[in-house]
Amino acid sequence: MGFGFNLFVIFILLPVTGILFIIWILSKKNIVGKILGFIWLGIFGLTLLSGITQWLTAKTELDKEDYYGEYVINRAYFKGKQTDWQYNHFRFEIKKNDSIYFYKTENKTIIKTYKGKINTTKPYSSARLIIAMEKPTHHIITSNPTTYRKAWSFYLVFDSPKFKNMFFKKGKWKAIDLE
Repeated sequence: MGFGFNLFVIFILLPVTGILFIIWILSKKNIVGKILGFIWLGIFGLTLLSGITQWLTAKTELDKEDYYGEYVINRAYFKGKQTDWQYNHFRFEIKKNDSIYFYKTENKTIIKTYKGKINTTKPYSSARLIIAMEKPTHHIITSNPTTYRKAWSFYLVFDSPKFKNMFFKKGKWKAIDLE
C-alpha cells in the first residue's frame, strides 16, 4: 500500500478503532462491535482486492526461456496490405539451444535463412533479448529488439531501416487470405 494509506491507518483508522473498541467494552452494545467488524472487514477486503488486481494487471516478468518459440508479424496492430505482405515474408524462431533462425519466406516456402545466437541481460526484473547474427544478415535483425510486456504476454519490435517498426508476436505461421 502507499504512503496515503499508511497515513489513513495511523491517523484515522487506528484512533477510530480504539474509540469504538472502548465504547463497545463500556456500553456492551452489539451494534458498536458490528460497526467495528464491518470497518475491518472492509479494510481487509479492499486490501485483498487491491492485491488481486495488482497481480492480474502486473506486467509479466520474462526469463530467457520465455523467448524460446516461433514468432510472426503481429497483424493486430496495423492492418492492411503492407502488414499482410510482411507476415507472408518474415518470421523467425528462437530455439532452446540459444540459436535464432530468421526466415525470409514466400508464404509457406522458406527462401533464405539467417542464423545467429541469442542471449539475455537482466538489468531490471525482466530479461531483455540480445541477438548476435552471423554476417551477412538481414536488415530487420541488425539491432536488438525492444520488448514490450503486457500482463499475460509480450511482443518484440525490431527497428528496420526499410520498414521502420516491425511488430512480432509469438505464434505459428498460418496461411492468410489476401483477398
